[in-house]
Amino acid sequence: MERLQYDVGDIVKLKKPHPCGSQEWEILRVGADFRLRCLGCGHQVMVSRKLVEKNTRGLTKKE
Repeated sequence: MERLQYDVGDIVKLKKPHPCGSQEWEILRVGADFRLRCLGCGHQVMVSRKLVEKNTRGLTKKE
């Protein structure tokens, strides 16, 4: 399986929706942990890289 290349500004679609209903998150920081911002409500969370890679269902690169 090819590993995805995550970059700041990319939009990642995760398996489970956020309580606000959105499944899409903007990547604000990349490293051992990712900082993600919900595109539905603007809530920000820190999530481990392993969890993001496991739950990714789609990746939209920034232009």
